[in-house]
Amino acid sequence: MIIISPFLVRLFTGRFATAITLWPFIILRSQHDVQNKSLIIHERIHLRQQAELLVVFFYLWYLIEYLIYRIQGKTHFEAYRSISFEKEAYTNEWKQDYPAGRSYFAFLKYIRK
Repeated sequence: MIIISPFLVRLFTGRFATAITLWPFIILRSQHDVQNKSLIIHERIHLRQQAELLVVFFYLWYLIEYLIYRIQGKTHFEAYRSISFEKEAYTNEWKQDYPAGRSYFAFLKYIRK
């Protein structure tokens, strides 16, 4: 389900992102973003990742990866883009059928890649 809420996107990302996925919702900053197919596919990939890891473990894993990259000296943006969940989503966000046909735990291929 897609929700349009600039407030929630700002609250959770500090103006960093255009969208955020909080299972089972995709929250977009503006109505215009609904037309952005790659953004929607990207967020649908996150929905699948979150479901696989029972939501809580997704967020724990996400935070741990982010903190490891920050400790290694990466900037906020570099750490964010290094997270395996983000690598999978960015790599496949242009593939229309990817979310539906993706293998379980596909993000594991993107760890330290």
